[in-house]
Amino acid sequence: MPLRPPPSASPDVGFAESSLGQSLLRVLAEGSASNRAIADYLLRNQVRVTALGIEELAEACAVSTATISRFARDLGFRNYAAMRGAVAETLQSLLQPVEKLRSTIARRSAKASPALESLGYAEAALTATRGALAGTQIDRVGTVLTKARTVYVLGFGLSSFLAGALAMHLQPFCRHVVEVAASGGTEVAAGHLATVGAKDVLVVISLPRYTLDVVPLTRFARDAGAAIVSITDSPASPLAELGHHVLYAHSAHPVLPSSSSAALAVIEALAVSLMTSNKANVAKAARHTEAIAAYLYGEHQVRSTQKKEGAKKRPIAKTS
Repeated sequence: MPLRPPPSASPDVGFAESSLGQSLLRVLAEGSASNRAIADYLLRNQVRVTALGIEELAEACAVSTATISRFARDLGFRNYAAMRGAVAETLQSLLQPVEKLRSTIARRSAKASPALESLGYAEAALTATRGALAGTQIDRVGTVLTKARTVYVLGFGLSSFLAGALAMHLQPFCRHVVEVAASGGTEVAAGHLATVGAKDVLVVISLPRYTLDVVPLTRFARDAGAAIVSITDSPASPLAELGHHVLYAHSAHPVLPSSSSAALAVIEALAVSLMTSNKANVAKAARHTEAIAAYLYGEHQVRSTQKKEGAKKRPIAKTS
């Protein structure tokens, strides 16, 4: 019987948490190269697999049909058809709430532009992410960040702006924050991580398409003793097995390679958790707001007006 998450959880996460998904994750971590390729494909393309014949799956994974058959038997199934049936059965309960949400979006956006339809998919991604995450997970990560000597934040490609946003949110509440890649590339990132150690935390962000260099840099930080917080899309992500703490953000999109909407929402949720975690951080947030108020449009005009009004109300000293 598959282990089933709450109905609103992301299908990718839900599938990975089922008994079949757990078996595939073990193969992904410990299997041969060909078996890892099959497991990875099954974890990422569950819906597609339910319609593929054994020859089509073999071609997609660049393996032979005999390898697919052995893979199915190794997982305890009689043949490939039985394994495909198990995938379909596991998906059935997971996809019902998601399909209901998608049909609602489709009906609502039948006459809408593709741009507005994309906003609907962003809404669906946020709903799926909220269902898969527990507030206690985010709060635990916040505690880890607060205690760290240095918090390193890493993201390449489309994830680089997410890393920048997270670094800005963390700066007022953590002892020291380093945006690892910043305006540089892999060489700059490796230089920043050269002194990472056991008292530090690396927050690494990567969504499909995953950047090749993010994995060895994350592994380097982990081997150096740093705590790893991964913000990624699926248990099949290469960052999932490297993270001591993993926050999943649903990223599926019908047009784009991936959507960053949910990942940004997770980052904002983490910032809110930090800001409100204790009285000291609430005070820090207030001081930070006061410190930057003079540089914000609108705030300067308000303060100038308040000063002028105060001067008008101040009594003029009488002279004898």
